[in-house]
Amino acid sequence: MNFRRGLRREEPEINLIPLIDVLLVVLIFLMVTTSFSKFTELQVNLPTAGADRPEQRPREIVVAISSDGRYQVDERGVAFESPERFAVELQRAAADAQEPTLVIHADAGATHQSVVNVLEAARLAGLARVTFAAQAPGGSARPAR
Repeated sequence: MNFRRGLRREEPEINLIPLIDVLLVVLIFLMVTTSFSKFTELQVNLPTAGADRPEQRPREIVVAISSDGRYQVDERGVAFESPERFAVELQRAAADAQEPTLVIHADAGATHQSVVNVLEAARLAGLARVTFAAQAPGGSARPAR
């Protein structure tokens, strides 16, 4: 039995005006209490390089290997007979230098064995500092360090 026939139920509704008022008060409170401070830049003192530059570059012995198997030591043609004989040529080129650097300019078409031969001769000659020259993108050859 329904005794409330004549009464209509009202739909509940949310009144947004008080909610907006509360949010505005909270927003004003946050704006007033926030402290705006300018962030200062970091003061960084970078270190300076204090290393002394070497007074002179070490003597370079340039060994060129062509694609057809010819060898040059400091622009002088040398026949490769054995690693021992080539080591004598390298020692002759490095006679007066202290700790010379051997720079190998090998042609792109040179065999690996010819480069290994020069490395073996350098070991026999006692040359510990060996580097290879590479072609820069501009086209000039420079030692690869």
